[in-house]
Amino acid sequence: MRQTTMAKPAEVKRTWYVVDGEGQTLGRLATTCAHVLRGKHKPTYTPNVDCGDCVIVINADKVNMTGNKLETEKYYNHSGYFGGLRTRTAKEMKQKYPVEWVEHAIQGMLPHTKLGDKMRGHLFVYTGSEHPHAAQQPVELKVKG
Repeated sequence: MRQTTMAKPAEVKRTWYVVDGEGQTLGRLATTCAHVLRGKHKPTYTPNVDCGDCVIVINADKVNMTGNKLETEKYYNHSGYFGGLRTRTAKEMKQKYPVEWVEHAIQGMLPHTKLGDKMRGHLFVYTGSEHPHAAQQPVELKVKG
């Protein structure tokens, strides 16, 4: 009789991956990163355990969007006060806040629970090609497309 292997939090081995965002499409980059952050690329994937790996995204300011989405895509944020709704286009987010723009896309594909909060902690986004995680010896992760 076979038994399903369930990963335990103490047994999880984390690998570090670095993704170069230069010339990549935002959606494809986000789905690949979210897949690795959740741990779905591992055979020991368990839905209720944070068995994902750490992801470093570099060159976040050089990520693209296809079509006319830079002008039509809108991002909303509310302060909680009356009249506190702030609307920004994707073009404005890319120019002024590229790190938050990429993080928002990736984090939207992770669970919105306490487990998802742990997974979000394993995501690191930087605008340039340099990152301070060289000691972790990250492996390059290719994005299809």
